[in-house]
Order: sequence, then structure tokens, then C-alpha cells
Amino acid sequence: MFTSFSTFDLSRNGVRLHGRIGGHGAPLLLLHGHPQTHAIWHRTAPALVEQFTVVMVDLRGYGDSGRPAADADHAHYSKREMALDALYAMQQHGFSRFGVLAHDRGARVAHRLAADHAQAVERLMLLDIAPTLAMYQNTSEAFARAYWHWFFLIQPPPLPETLIESDPVRYVRSVMGSRHAGLAPFAPEALAEYERCAAIEGTARGICEDYRASATIDLEHDRADIAAGLKLTQPLRVLWGEHGAVGRWFDVLSLWRERAVDVSGATLPCGHYIPEEAPRELLAEALSFFNTTPRI
Repeated sequence: MFTSFSTFDLSRNGVRLHGRIGGHGAPLLLLHGHPQTHAIWHRTAPALVEQFTVVMVDLRGYGDSGRPAADADHAHYSKREMALDALYAMQQHGFSRFGVLAHDRGARVAHRLAADHAQAVERLMLLDIAPTLAMYQNTSEAFARAYWHWFFLIQPPPLPETLIESDPVRYVRSVMGSRHAGLAPFAPEALAEYERCAAIEGTARGICEDYRASATIDLEHDRADIAAGLKLTQPLRVLWGEHGAVGRWFDVLSLWRERAVDVSGATLPCGHYIPEEAPRELLAEALSFFNTTPRI
């Protein structure tokens, strides 16, 4: 899927960070969501490398990156810690400032990255999310039914881990196949990657800890930002699927304007998995938005 890219493996504080890099031009970091890997970019990254140096990283707990042990306050999987992974990966490739294009869980990491390291992030595009704290605070019954995994994965161990590990392929297909378009949008080779990585030992723990962190320590960090009056200052473009749950139950632009000073956004004709359901539309958006970044 990524013939024009080279792979890399880094280590940060003993945690392996796996990814790919390719292209020339301004640096652009791509971060994936749950329960996927950097393979979500296989329909857009090959075109992006014509104008950007594209760096794709598997989040800790996912793909071929490391799966650190759980800790009591879930800090090992906080978005703050994941943001440091992403920053480290970019710095190791020589990039001190860069753009970020991120989906789902990766977009939550990107939000924290831009908040904690404003000097590093020039601009960011977030796909199909509203701010984490706002989504929890405004959860409805309909949203809870659609995003059932948010509440399943945060249950105390080992129940959710045990259930996922009993049939990781079924878990991946159940989560991804229950959305707007079912499993039809996913290329067989990409789906095979998601299934392979879901079966790696420690993945279930990593996934659950990611979500447990989002419902605990990540909310503490978000509340601290709000209390301090901290808003993102970078240009922020948010996109969401017209058939997805986020746009249906949340006022995406209004919620992001509470957390950032320069926000624009649009709906795309797809569901949640924008990079695989609407790659042409996403590519056009990305080229337009990130091409205003000064060349390095």
C-alpha cells in the first residue's frame, strides 16, 4: 500500500514507535484512529507525498508500535504522552515545526499536541471529532448507543480486554462494520492490517487504556486548559462525515470555537472513516489547507 515510503522504528522511553516516511517538501504528520493503524492513509498519502514530506506513526497501543503496561492513573496512554511520542518522531526526522492531519483517536492526540507544543504545530486538520470533554459532557442516549465502545472500553480490567482478546478480528469488524457504510469502504489489504494488529499481544490492553485515559486524565488536562483560558492558536480545520454520529449529535464548529481561535470546517459526503470513505474530498481539503504553510 505504501511503495513510495520507507519504514522506521524509533524508541522513546522504551516504547517502540513504528511508522513510515516519504516525499519531499513541508513536513506533514498523519495520525490514525481506533481500531486502526497508519494504513488508513493508503488512499491519500501516496498523493500527499508529491507536495509534502509525509510522516505516519502508529499510536502507542496500536499497529506495530509498542504497548506499554497500564498504570493506575492511565498516564501511559494519556493524549499528552501520545503527543510526546508524535513530537519525538517528527524531531527525530529533523522537523521542529509541521502540519498535522489526524483522524479519530489520532485527532485527540493532535489536539493535545497543538495545545502543549504550540511552537511545533503550524496548523492542524482534525477528522470527525468534537473536543473530548464536550462530547462526554453532552452525551445523549442516541450517541451512547452509536458510540457504545466509548463506555465498554473504559470498564475496569480485565473484562473488556478479555472479551476483545477472545476474538480480536470480530471486535474490529464489529466496531468498523457497524457504521454508516459497513465494511464496504475498506480495502482488503487495509482491513487485514487492522485485524493482524488487533491480534498482537497487548493490543486489547492498549486500546482500553487509551479510552480509560480519555475518560479520566485527559479530561483533567482539558479542564485545566479551560480554567487557564488556553485555546489553540493555530489555524484549525475540522471535517466530519454527514452520515456520522459526531455531526449528527454535536455542533462541531461551535464546540471547537470554544477551544480554538481560528476555526473553519465542513461536512463531507461520508461516514466516520473519512480517509477511506472520501479520500478524494479529503485530499482536496488537505492540499488546499496545508499548502498555505510556508515551505521549509
